[in-house]
Amino acid sequence: MDCMGRIFSGTSKRQEIYRHPDAITDEALDWFLRLQDEPLDAAAREEFERWRQSDPKCDETYASLERMRGMPSLHRAVEKHVGPGYGRMPIRQPVAATPSFATALWSKRVAAVAAAVLLVVGLFQAPDLILRWRADHVTAVGQRETIQLSDGSTMTLNTDSAVALDFENGHRQVTLLKGEAFFDVRQDTGQSFLVTTGLSETEDLGTTFLVRRDEGEDCVILKDGLVIVRRLSDRAESVVLDPGEKVVVTPNALSPAKAVDIGQSFAWLDGYVILRDQVFSRALSTLRRYHDGAVIVAGDRLDEAKVSGNYNVDEPQTAIRTLAEAAGGTVTRLPGGILIIR
Repeated sequence: MDCMGRIFSGTSKRQEIYRHPDAITDEALDWFLRLQDEPLDAAAREEFERWRQSDPKCDETYASLERMRGMPSLHRAVEKHVGPGYGRMPIRQPVAATPSFATALWSKRVAAVAAAVLLVVGLFQAPDLILRWRADHVTAVGQRETIQLSDGSTMTLNTDSAVALDFENGHRQVTLLKGEAFFDVRQDTGQSFLVTTGLSETEDLGTTFLVRRDEGEDCVILKDGLVIVRRLSDRAESVVLDPGEKVVVTPNALSPAKAVDIGQSFAWLDGYVILRDQVFSRALSTLRRYHDGAVIVAGDRLDEAKVSGNYNVDEPQTAIRTLAEAAGGTVTRLPGGILIIR
């Protein structure tokens, strides 16, 4: 019996509601639900252990499900749809369930298991969902949003960004999960303001700065005031930034502080990207962050062409077209926002 069919145990006919396209994931989901449903006898437990040890991917996939089950955000999501206290409800068989998913009558406990599995399935099929569960604020591609924080500071999220907040029990901490954020921090002599990512921690006492999280590195740029940037894997390693300086953090090192063009670095707050003598391939990567559609470059003829200009990211297709033309290329637009550059 597959994992979702098991939910409808009150029906005589197995319900083919869902089968994951990956066979091992489907088996892992089946075991996951069986272990939530009722204790396994010795024979079933041995069967489970044999399955888990039969292939490293089996063990890895099931361990992923267990980790997801422990996520506080998962429990909050289930409570939202099922109701509080679902984890303490006794197991009862559903009554006279019909083949219809919409009309099946479940106990809260069975419904909670179903909701958890559906959420887990969603994680396998859409990895971005786990980010949204963790985040308190998310911006879509091309969107910017300014948020007033509870301590009086403000935060502006750039395109395709996400943050989680911790402003309880005297904390002032923002975790940048993805993308880029600008902070205008209200000074508080009793509590520093922290911005963390997977690589770095930026400590601020009352200033304006931005943090950008890229693939494999962070970038912190100070506009005004003073910040201390630390590498999380070695907090003893730190850099103090003065206004107009930036630092890049990688898993293995902190770069020296380096002067930057403030107007260029913070132009996105006003809806612009400013490029100065930059190679086309890198410039295009910057503008693509604002375009919610595919961009296909035919060949590498334009990659090393140098481009400059001010580009309005509130109109990303126009910005990309202008960039391509500046590099000597042309753009063809296809339905669905697909742009082909050649």
